[in-house]
Amino acid sequence: MAKPTLNQFNPDYAVPPGETLAETLAAVGMSQGNLAVRTGRPVKTISEIINGKAAITPDTAIQFERVLGIPAGFWNNLERNYQAAQAHARESEQLQDYVEWANQFPASVMLKHRWLNVWTTPVEKVKELLNFFGVVSPAQWTKVWQSTVVNYRKSTAFKSDAPATAAWLRKGEIEAQQIQCQSFDKARFVKALEQARNLTIEGPAVFEPRLRELCSAVGVAVVFIPDLPRTRVSGATRWLGEDKALIQLGLRYKTNDHLWFTFFHEAGHILLHGKRDFFLENDGEQDAAKETEANRFAADCLISPNDLREALRHGVPYSKEWINQFAQRLGIAPGIVVGRLQHDGHVPRSHCNDLKVKLTWNI
Repeated sequence: MAKPTLNQFNPDYAVPPGETLAETLAAVGMSQGNLAVRTGRPVKTISEIINGKAAITPDTAIQFERVLGIPAGFWNNLERNYQAAQAHARESEQLQDYVEWANQFPASVMLKHRWLNVWTTPVEKVKELLNFFGVVSPAQWTKVWQSTVVNYRKSTAFKSDAPATAAWLRKGEIEAQQIQCQSFDKARFVKALEQARNLTIEGPAVFEPRLRELCSAVGVAVVFIPDLPRTRVSGATRWLGEDKALIQLGLRYKTNDHLWFTFFHEAGHILLHGKRDFFLENDGEQDAAKETEANRFAADCLISPNDLREALRHGVPYSKEWINQFAQRLGIAPGIVVGRLQHDGHVPRSHCNDLKVKLTWNI
């Protein structure tokens, strides 16, 4: 009997294996009963394969190769592709139920930031969001993010912004996973912070890569993540394992004094508080004692109590010239001095703001 000739290729659509088998039998003039006899399979099995009621197993694929001269790999691939297509079809039908869930997220902004791929249908949008979060359904999303932000579910501010805030936090995780860090070393991190303080006088093109480098060398991944609508978050700190901490920064207040204060505030959480703690800097209810400790740590890192006390004891008017000279002596950005003087009530919040450097995202 002549063997049929088939070109080997991988189709971009799923062909029901039984349909191909029926066409092959017709091409070689073989009945289902004859194939059953030649393969040692029941006629019922052959019929069920042709009618899509039974799958082609690897053993059956080998038997088809023997009888029909078509490689077993062809039949296996045909069956695998068909089953995968069926699974995707079932999934797409199920994903229709998740469209409303997907609409909670600022997906258009996430797309603009290239956090998501372009979608053309609501179901594709759902898939993009599930892939982004690394979960299979909204139920799993809820479990993952409720446990991640369990201490902040009580916050009215966070509850209203939970989807957007979770997306912002997830992007931080994704970016941090790409940063190779040494094991966390507390003493070396303290020294790295001394060097980081000197970077406050630099622009983003200098301080951003240098800060990442300094911190990754001591076990801390630092990521800068663009803000999403309604997140109202300036920073976050959490541990990604026993030996890797994450500091995530946004630009909620858009000036260098706030950015650097937030960085040292988050660093304070790492040094002062436990590895199981999760800190999200927003307007919600938080652990007041730990936040106060982190605030004090940041303030003292940027301007030591002795330096501040010595400067303030003269009682001079805090002019821009004085602020610039004081900042230069400390080796920090003048905007940080302005922020501290404003916070402590030494100058009005409306004064000297032009000494602060405004920061924007380069997206």
